[in-house]
Amino acid sequence: MTAKISDWIASVRLKNKRVILSRSKAGTVLIGIFLAAVSAYMLLPVFYSVVQAFKPIDEIFAYPPRFFVRNPTLENFKSVFKLAGNLWVPFSRYLFNSLFISVGGTVVYVFISALAAYPLAKGKFPGRLIISQLIVWALLFAGDVTNMPRYIIIARLGMVDTYWAIILPAFAGTIGVFLMRQFIVSAIPDTTIEAAHIDGANEWMVFFKVVMPGVKPAWLTVSIFAFQMFWNMSSGTYIYSENLKQLPAVLSSISAAGIARAGAGAAVSVMMMILPITVFLIAQSSVSETMAHSGLK
Repeated sequence: MTAKISDWIASVRLKNKRVILSRSKAGTVLIGIFLAAVSAYMLLPVFYSVVQAFKPIDEIFAYPPRFFVRNPTLENFKSVFKLAGNLWVPFSRYLFNSLFISVGGTVVYVFISALAAYPLAKGKFPGRLIISQLIVWALLFAGDVTNMPRYIIIARLGMVDTYWAIILPAFAGTIGVFLMRQFIVSAIPDTTIEAAHIDGANEWMVFFKVVMPGVKPAWLTVSIFAFQMFWNMSSGTYIYSENLKQLPAVLSSISAAGIARAGAGAAVSVMMMILPITVFLIAQSSVSETMAHSGLK
């Protein structure tokens, strides 16, 4: 009888409490070592880029090559700013172009992706599933495949040598719509939207006050992807005016002047990666949550 009572108490506790899996200390240590090794492997290219940026020119071309720097210097960074100061257009103009295109393009891209994803996720109209499949299929094509038709379209629209030549084609990317749609489907129940309609909210109110706050991790993730895309985008194909070029174009021209500017090239690489990495670190938890909802690995 006592054994039956004990079993009943144990079953009640299992129903009322979450089951906690125990793990040995050795298992925890092994998992920590494995994760540390994977993290070190992934951070190795970033660390090596930073080390190269602080090497003097003789250490960059030393043989056998050395991984760590022995005599760190800031001359590579000084050389970049000195060369940038001798350009026809002020360096601040290139920086403004990059920030304007990256920030403005990111905001509009996220807004368009959310507007397209909401009806695809919760709307009831003919062809919804076909459009969703087309969005997934579009992810299979690399952007380089469309370079030629894209240039022809931009040229015929008269957008060559304008900001629109950089911003507008990027809005056709489907990764933002895909991630937003997957997150809306899994995170926003139909009953929540129906309750908002019963309370008198129209579609715009539901979109801005229910959907967008509920999918904050998704649009933060899309913002990271879009910002990195615009920030690293090369404008040499469509932009010919010097005062409209972005920061990557001018920094690439600075570093592409042979062996003498190898140190400046390493400094340029570090300068270009600082802002995207910072943005990613700020919102990395949102990226993990969005990928879990979208099914991507």
